[in-house]
Amino acid sequence: MRFFIFLHIAIFTFAINVCFAQQDAPTWSDDVACIIYSHCSSCHNPNGIGAEQLLLLSYADAYAARFSILDAIESREMPPWPPDQSYNPLAHDRSLSDDEITTVSNWVNADAPLGNTANEPTPPIFSSSWEIPNPDYSVRIPNYTIPAITNDLYRCFAIPLNVPANTYLTGFEVIPGNRNIVHHVLLFQDTTGQGLTLDNADPQPGYANGPGGVGVQSAKLIGGWVPGSTAKFAPPGMGMRLNSNTSLIAQIHYPEGSDGLLDSTRINIKTQTGGFLREMTSAAILNHLLNINEPLVIPANTVKTFYEQYTIPQNVSVTITGIGPHAHLVCESMRAFAVTPQNDTIRLIDIPHWDFHWQGFYDFKQAIKLPGGTRVYCIATYNNTTSNPHLDPNNIQLVTLGEETSDEMMLFYFTYTLYFPNDENIVIDSASHLAHYLNCAGTVATQEPQELFAAQVFPNPTTDNITVTYDYPEAIWLQLTNVVGQSVKQQNLSALVTNISVGDLPKGIYFITLSDKGKQKILFSDKLIISR
Repeated sequence: MRFFIFLHIAIFTFAINVCFAQQDAPTWSDDVACIIYSHCSSCHNPNGIGAEQLLLLSYADAYAARFSILDAIESREMPPWPPDQSYNPLAHDRSLSDDEITTVSNWVNADAPLGNTANEPTPPIFSSSWEIPNPDYSVRIPNYTIPAITNDLYRCFAIPLNVPANTYLTGFEVIPGNRNIVHHVLLFQDTTGQGLTLDNADPQPGYANGPGGVGVQSAKLIGGWVPGSTAKFAPPGMGMRLNSNTSLIAQIHYPEGSDGLLDSTRINIKTQTGGFLREMTSAAILNHLLNINEPLVIPANTVKTFYEQYTIPQNVSVTITGIGPHAHLVCESMRAFAVTPQNDTIRLIDIPHWDFHWQGFYDFKQAIKLPGGTRVYCIATYNNTTSNPHLDPNNIQLVTLGEETSDEMMLFYFTYTLYFPNDENIVIDSASHLAHYLNCAGTVATQEPQELFAAQVFPNPTTDNITVTYDYPEAIWLQLTNVVGQSVKQQNLSALVTNISVGDLPKGIYFITLSDKGKQKILFSDKLIISR
């Protein structure tokens, strides 16, 4: 009898504790739904790459998978964001904050209470709507049905663009035709016609090539797409030159298990033809052919670290806006940094746990100046042993340089342009955290407030005068520069509407920038044309 009394007391006490824990715990409706809908549902929906593993569009979905969700986010396996945030925060970071992880953890540990359903946000609807509503070019790969495959498939599709001379790419977006099977896309520019030749020689749409390239040695990387990506745009006044004979080559990664499914991925492009834009280039200035300390050879059952170095010419300074590391399955970690002539170290990117399946091209939050004479370094470690989870432990073999998945590579692509004064103040992403679905009012309260800035410069083109209007609580700094980066006019602005004379300047193209009063952050930038 005494045993049963103690048992009933224990059960009652446990129930009371659970009840109190749930009262204080985060709830799905007030706290967790917005986190899941903002960070997870874009992939884990019926049309997303994560649909086969898990759907996350309701409380029932999340409750059923709550323990798996907690494991994935506490290990930071999900959402996929390989770069180390503490090394150098990068633009458009999809990862969860520590507070968000704690919120989900507390919710799961309190048995995942639903909360007041009146506060539950409406589940998001994911459509194939375009972020660039009026693209200058919209091209689509032919309908392609994935054949029977036993490994990942990398298929390249060459598409002629037929752009006029002096055309610059200023933005692009990739719209997967089948988000269930498009794992990632890399876009290249080919001016040789070799990609079209390879495509035409294959009886099926596109042609096969390894993950390292597109079979065209001179092809230049434009950018890429991974699940969760949004449209990408060049900073104001910049663009990537497209030659008149340019073809796009889209390398699309289809994972194992895509057999028999159809894809028809589309690429939308914004361009500017004529006028003046600063030319941006994307190139692997750190690579395994020219800069490496020794040949990229990793014997079986060894762990090896390789180094690459490139020195920027003394008489040239460059502005870098993005970086894209690339390696295959044996690679374990990749890191890049720069050392200026003054021996200042500039951290660029660190991926401590390289995952071939989640590679990407990353923008910096703010443009970075690399002065002439700066040494750019990268370090990568390769683990060709049974402790590497990406390798078959029963088939550890010698690995050398090559484009097949079983080979290895060591590349760091950089997007760069010649440096202009104040480039280092160009802000690419000012957000402290990923924008949340429906603003997530109850969840984003701990995030830093976002400053809103709206400005107009008119008339543009102009002859003698411009009017500058802006909405900002403090005085700002205006600067006009010419096409070679020389400052031709500058002044403080304290009125919300200011008239400025430009009649003393020769006709031509200029760049106008508005910065905070400390000149630490560019708030607005645009091209100004003076014509008479």
